[in-house]
Amino acid sequence: MKTILITGAAGFIGSNLAKALISDNKIIGFDNVNDYYDVNLKEYRLSQLNTNPNFTFIKGDLADKQAVNSIFEEYHPDIVVNLAAQAGVRYSIDNPQAYIDSNLVGFFNILEACRNNPVEHLVYASSSSVYGSNKKVPYSTDDKVDNPVSLYAATKKSNELMAHAYSKLYDIPATGLRFFTVYGPAGRPDMAYFKFTNKLVKGEKIQIYNHGDMYRDFTYIDDIVTGVINVMNKAPEPNEDGVKYKVYNIGNNSPESLMDFVNILEQKLMKYGIIDTEAEKELLPMQPGDVYQTYADVSELEKDFGFKPSTSLEEGLDHFAKWYKDYYEVEK
Repeated sequence: MKTILITGAAGFIGSNLAKALISDNKIIGFDNVNDYYDVNLKEYRLSQLNTNPNFTFIKGDLADKQAVNSIFEEYHPDIVVNLAAQAGVRYSIDNPQAYIDSNLVGFFNILEACRNNPVEHLVYASSSSVYGSNKKVPYSTDDKVDNPVSLYAATKKSNELMAHAYSKLYDIPATGLRFFTVYGPAGRPDMAYFKFTNKLVKGEKIQIYNHGDMYRDFTYIDDIVTGVINVMNKAPEPNEDGVKYKVYNIGNNSPESLMDFVNILEQKLMKYGIIDTEAEKELLPMQPGDVYQTYADVSELEKDFGFKPSTSLEEGLDHFAKWYKDYYEVEK
């Protein structure tokens, strides 16, 4: 039984990861439970964990250095999975300070704590956003990622650089994971599929950017969790420079048209009686910070772990629609 610190434990990926690990490990969950989106959803996720004696939850902020240090000093985690971050591309345009506090200062505090309280492995969330307006597809971890198109992307690339420096200087085994458009039950309400659903239920028109000509590598939450667990359990070997550092893509390696995505979502919502008819769609130009396409090359993940995400949109959106109906008690 390992002691695993999961930051962002009330979040979408963090709570699902904790659920998957909780039977065989001692989980320390850390989260500030902020109101960036509906706090009730975060409390719902935590309620599925709080009754388990293997789960300890601590409410606190990553930017609070003392709060972070005290967890390491009290619980001595073997593995740290840093999933806490201020998420969202569009929000970063109007609220940059939140990203500096959480994604830079907060991550620095995690790195310092790992330096002063050695861990077996630090795994942290990066993002497909680091690829910016990269024209080459699929996106490979060997590609240059020096041209972020949002502050969110810049903070995630900064995390990778900071982790590499700490890994080299202080011998901290560190692995970064570039997640590609994660979706599923109890996901983030600021994500397109969730926002679309909320509007469809109210009979409102939905806004589709770049006139629907966009592609996303939608990745189902269970595939993300499996990928994280595989990576957690195998710290990187020293590379040619002697640094125990690695970055992987975790994506479905199958970009889907945004319009196809919306059509499948509508079908699933109608299947469960959540909506009666398809929505009116407003086609708009590309938004600042958005990219045309995301597409993950997962060959490294497959080579090192014999695994790649494979859940279809049909299956994943079906699970989401069923959960949405149950959670919100939607009646036709």
